[in-house]
Amino acid sequence: MNALLDLDQLRTFIAIAETGSFTRAASQVNKTQSAVSMQMRRLEERIGQTIFVRDGRQSRVTDAGVRLLDYARRMLSLNAETIAAFSADAMSGTVRLGLPDDYAPRLLPTVLASFATTHPNIEIEMTCEQSSCIHRRVEDGRLDIGIVTHGDCTKGNIGRIIRSEPLLWVSSAHHSVHCQSTIPLALGTPNCSWRHSATESLVRSGKQYRVAYVSSSAAAHTGAVMAGLAVSVLPESALTSDMRVLGDREGFPELPHCDIALLRSKTAQDRIHNALAAHIVNALDNVSGSGSLAAE
Repeated sequence: MNALLDLDQLRTFIAIAETGSFTRAASQVNKTQSAVSMQMRRLEERIGQTIFVRDGRQSRVTDAGVRLLDYARRMLSLNAETIAAFSADAMSGTVRLGLPDDYAPRLLPTVLASFATTHPNIEIEMTCEQSSCIHRRVEDGRLDIGIVTHGDCTKGNIGRIIRSEPLLWVSSAHHSVHCQSTIPLALGTPNCSWRHSATESLVRSGKQYRVAYVSSSAAAHTGAVMAGLAVSVLPESALTSDMRVLGDREGFPELPHCDIALLRSKTAQDRIHNALAAHIVNALDNVSGSGSLAAE
């Protein structure tokens, strides 16, 4: 094989591998889905291997694709590092970012990894706490940027809402805990807006429940769900193939949307803060700038 690998194709390949979807990757790399498909066909021709297979609605990376993924990330990182090394205008410094662990599994592998590729000299200090704690830390300047669940911060219209998606009832696809007469729930702490939405909707519908597991950790909720021990609530983008979405047919009432907001400290006005904030908004925004900008 003597053909050169195309960095743009590798960038698209990484986006598909990380999102599990040609459609989501196309949006992330600003290409049409047909253009993305064509790029992957050409990449497979170059390396002489199949790198994706269909797995239900997801696109799964093959063993050859897994091998290529490591090389692709290193090549893009080295390319960005090389450009930065010869750029007098390269940005460097540290940005303090806070977010709940509800979002960390979705942001760290995709959004922040791609930011590190394009801005290798900017370091990100990560803090994972509840949204209300992130809000306080941004307000008093201990964090530069925060990503929070909008309803969990009680001071009215804060920050900029950058994403809105359905909040859904979920249980394990392999268990029937949702069929119990009194539903065991895995929910957040009492000040969690998702918990309020869940319990209030069950009360209105007359469905019996008990809060069986309480944690500020989304990983704990997911663990209880996957073990068949409880029903929980999650935003649509957090669903996995092993989860069952519960609705009217199972007797579960509709839940409100989940709004994700970006907060920014008044002291975080440097170019590096602008770069990370813009990158997060471009990657997550599905509301076309309709959110409040009060705290930006």
